Amino acid sequence: MKGKNIVFVAKSLDGFIAGKNNELDWLEMVPNPKHNDLGFDDLMNEIDAIVMGKTTFETVLGFGGEWPYEKHLFVLSTSLKSIPEKLQEKVTLLKGSVQEILKSIHAKGFYNLYIDGGKTVQNFLKEDVIDSLRITTIPVLLGEGIPLFDALPKLVEFTHVKTEVFLDQLVQSHYSRKR
Repeated sequence: MKGKNIVFVAKSLDGFIAGKNNELDWLEMVPNPKHNDLGFDDLMNEIDAIVMGKTTFETVLGFGGEWPYEKHLFVLSTSLKSIPEKLQEKVTLLKGSVQEILKSIHAKGFYNLYIDGGKTVQNFLKEDVIDSLRITTIPVLLGEGIPLFDALPKLVEFTHVKTEVFLDQLVQSHYSRKR
């Protein structure tokens, strides 16, 4: 059974997903008085599980409060040795190549995956296993930071599916991998 690997991410106008020290405060610079989910709930209904790297996982842990995900989370790390006890049932640590990771996740019955985190997204793109990009552009120039994209071994072509504007300022474009 073939699933889909979906990237859902916000970036600055100049292509960064975090500031140079991983800061994310700029993501909230556009007021969201009605708490529009910007398509996140639709994404959650479409996926079976989430795959993210250690840095993104640690950032989410740092937010405090309730655990934000109902779906199972796979954290990719070669250095992380354990998961906080309260998340043991909700989070699985994995390491290996992108193909090994996908094989392991698929063997557990998870096929439609939300891929999150800078290096994780870049590594999945390098292996050409991303099926959908959903990129929300925030109208700010950071000047430097963690880039969304990195060098790729070959051209990876996508087709534009749709673009929506949220809160009169945030532009979200959906792309599907051209195969």
